[in-house]
Amino acid sequence: MCGIVGAVAQNNIVPVLLEGLKRLEYRGYDSCGIAVHTGTGLQRVRSTERVAQLTAQVAQDQVQGLTGIAHTRWATHGVPATRNAHPHFSGLSHGNARIALVHNGIIENHDVLRLELQAAGYIFESQTDTEVIAHLVDHLYDGDLFTAVQQATRRLMGAYAIAVFCADEPHRVVGARQGSPLVVGCSSQGNYLASDALALAGTTDQIMYLEDGDVVDLQLSRVWVVDRDGHSAERAVHTVYVHTGEAELGPYRHYMQKEIFEQPRAVGDTLQNIESITPELFGDKAYAAFSEIDRVLILACGTSYYAGLTARYWIESLAGIPVNVEIASEYRYRTSVPDPRTLVVTISQSGETADTLAALKHARSLGMNHTLTICNVATSAMVRECELAFITRAGVEIGVASTKAFTTQLTALYLLTLTLAQMRGRLTETQEEQELKALRHLPVAIAAVLALEPQIMAWADRFASKENALFLGRGMHYPIALEGALKLKEISYIHAEAYPAGELKHGPLALVTDAMPVITIAPHDELLEKLKSNMQEVHARGGELYVFADADTQIGSSEGIHVIRMPEHYGKLSPILHTIPLQLLAYHTACVRGTDVDKPRNLAKSVTVE
Repeated sequence: MCGIVGAVAQNNIVPVLLEGLKRLEYRGYDSCGIAVHTGTGLQRVRSTERVAQLTAQVAQDQVQGLTGIAHTRWATHGVPATRNAHPHFSGLSHGNARIALVHNGIIENHDVLRLELQAAGYIFESQTDTEVIAHLVDHLYDGDLFTAVQQATRRLMGAYAIAVFCADEPHRVVGARQGSPLVVGCSSQGNYLASDALALAGTTDQIMYLEDGDVVDLQLSRVWVVDRDGHSAERAVHTVYVHTGEAELGPYRHYMQKEIFEQPRAVGDTLQNIESITPELFGDKAYAAFSEIDRVLILACGTSYYAGLTARYWIESLAGIPVNVEIASEYRYRTSVPDPRTLVVTISQSGETADTLAALKHARSLGMNHTLTICNVATSAMVRECELAFITRAGVEIGVASTKAFTTQLTALYLLTLTLAQMRGRLTETQEEQELKALRHLPVAIAAVLALEPQIMAWADRFASKENALFLGRGMHYPIALEGALKLKEISYIHAEAYPAGELKHGPLALVTDAMPVITIAPHDELLEKLKSNMQEVHARGGELYVFADADTQIGSSEGIHVIRMPEHYGKLSPILHTIPLQLLAYHTACVRGTDVDKPRNLAKSVTVE
């Protein structure tokens, strides 16, 4: 969730560190900081403001150095405050700070280590688990930083990515990772560490991906990696082209708005060059794996979980395969019944979601080895961990609230549905042609829905004064209602809940008043008449209905019923289209309320802690 940048270079690395933090701002953070080796000692600047304010303070303090680390923090242990911001120092008992360290993740045994280090004379200035690591490295330091970090990591329980340097070794940074991403960047000008290759865009495109348990030694003349057993390890260097232009805001007010309007392109790119439905879309081993499975288990969190819920309707109805969808953070902590003939599907935008990675490893430990990930980052841990992969082409997604990642996930999951249906003889050649035609038309159909923005903006003016909202959907549109409610609460801070429309009379109807807007997804499908009855239940009790209706549903506007008509009904792919207006409604409501749309409070983009 947090951001790490570190460097050992021939020139002043402060601009590189600060630019790296700027590129990682999209992840979400509540404090930031930088520390460098000045040549005579350690210098640090920390802030609970934005990176721009940190940059101004760094310039004012004339911070410069050839070795350094920087960090954006999303609070877990300890409130957002300067004393809890990274980097953390240790060694003050020696007269001056000796160790500087930044950390992503959570150390589960920090309390035990804290007591041990306090008994050894260390004084803690923060509430964080991270300061424990800094003091532990200092406590173990005996002239060689790399050895001290190796020894320290053997004592840590939990997830971590760390970058650390020492006042006594001015041209050296040591990194380590376990369950949290960390990459190495290499160039003729220096060597770098980062939690995301995006942080190093414009500095180097030569990227090395560390594995769990790795410890890396960065010096000007070399990069040396050892594995968890202390053996020298070769990690391939990849050329990674990060298209920084995608991170530019352009004419849009916020990144979220930009990304909503990028969805026709993102879906089109995800479908690019797909001429037929074939297992090889998911990898060379897909045909063999899909031939050996009888069921599907989908593991995901948040928005990705709702994509999985939608896919369950598709896969069970079109492919005839039973599907279970689990919240990843819950799955590994309950006793489940494993089946080796299960295809385990993980869904993640970043491919680094800690809960989903842990759930994947748990499923494999139970003997379910056929694994597939739907992911937006080809170089992520999730892709490396899974047997099969489908890489969506959403591009860089900066806004914390996911938009184009969600619709491209749905597109990929529909391709998976068609593939499984074909392999079971449930998709004829004629049907395949029809489905591919519908998929190719999706970008145009999405663009038509985006044209509804002015009407949705008028609704947002009404929503902005509300504090609660209900979302209703039926069948495969129920997960879309869940996603719509999530978007509204994420960025506007309006409390929103979603229900299957048929559940209204089993409790939620008690909440309906003229102060409770009820947003309804009304496609022209087999459940339409049932949905109309549910709408009447709301209307009869004075509730205000806001309905996204397909053109041929014969639902008209009247007092208490407000209707925006969708351009066309899109059959099984309708959930993708109905997602778009809910995104726009959340976005424009948040704009009217004046919230920080791209960086909503308390949230982070890439959830790399449990």
